[in-house]
Amino acid sequence: MSQISKTPSRSEFLSKIKLYMTPPGDGVYTVHTGKDLKTRLQNKMYGPDAVKNNNVRALWEESLTKTLPISKCVILGIPSDCGGGIQRGANWGPLYLRESLIQSREDLRAYDIGDIRVVPHLLHDKYLNEETINNVRLSLYKSESIKLPVSPLSIAYDFAQNFHQQFPTKSLFMIGGDHSVSYPMVRAYLEAKKEQGKKVALIHFDAHTDLSTERMGIDLCFGTWTSHIIPFLESPAHLVQIGIRASGEERGHWEKKFGHRQYWANEVFQKGPGDVAHEIVEHLKSLNVEEIYISFDIDCLDSEYAGATGTPETGGLSPHEPMVIMQTLFENFKISGSDMVEIAPMVKAPMIKQIEPETTLLVASALSTFLIQAMGID
Repeated sequence: MSQISKTPSRSEFLSKIKLYMTPPGDGVYTVHTGKDLKTRLQNKMYGPDAVKNNNVRALWEESLTKTLPISKCVILGIPSDCGGGIQRGANWGPLYLRESLIQSREDLRAYDIGDIRVVPHLLHDKYLNEETINNVRLSLYKSESIKLPVSPLSIAYDFAQNFHQQFPTKSLFMIGGDHSVSYPMVRAYLEAKKEQGKKVALIHFDAHTDLSTERMGIDLCFGTWTSHIIPFLESPAHLVQIGIRASGEERGHWEKKFGHRQYWANEVFQKGPGDVAHEIVEHLKSLNVEEIYISFDIDCLDSEYAGATGTPETGGLSPHEPMVIMQTLFENFKISGSDMVEIAPMVKAPMIKQIEPETTLLVASALSTFLIQAMGID
């Protein structure tokens, strides 16, 4: 049975956005440390005068009624790393990647709708008691009677669900955050596409499978989200994972357990990205897939290219391989949803020699630009 709730009116949807979202960059809660980083981004997005005159929020709210309705691709930030578990810091990913995108491509065909509001201690409302939920509602919304979610995954799901109801032909590009933030976005996407009668698939680039069912008793986190998305797919065969190389199980374990398809990093090297891409296309066409969602964990790339992440891994792909694969997928299917996650700009592993976060942001910006431009085409 579909989980999609009654469609709110456009005004109700916009009212919720103004309550549980913020202008781009403001989703990371800061008092003093980091405030200059948000100011720098908003100077570029809204202009120094708007920042100086405290007019950013007014301009952002105005854009929700003027720019959002006419935009094909919409950028969303979820600056949460509460679902991570190795090294935190992916909460800064949306802010830094936005700035990198602005510097590299001012002509991106996309509208930035802002950030999900993030209480950094929270993950999902189901882990909270009623007293805590009421306390946070009072803090976020100035009222316990406003029955909106308070945790980032819960807010993101409510937003994405309503977004697809209001704008069924628009595409969302989400910037995380640790990989747990993909769960609400992909779930809402799959539910919406099912309602629309579309056959879709999930393409998951990652060094890790993220297929555990729980981690230390928590069922929704960076290492489990994919296993909990599979029930929302038409079948496990509609999931393809690419770049895997760090797993506690031998090659073949996960495919046998879940029934999906994987291409580990060494297989991509052996076959070449072009052949891998054509195999995936043939597989998806046999399932009559029409549209795809691409979830891209930056640690899919070798740590030489992406060291500013919570779990950098050697032996990974270069930016060339996923770009070839995504380009081929784009030539054969509509990319109607995507995300870029696990960029942790302030994290650098001891073995990383290149300049960080510049190297990671450079490749993430190039890959993100491709996805945004692909989703912006009518």
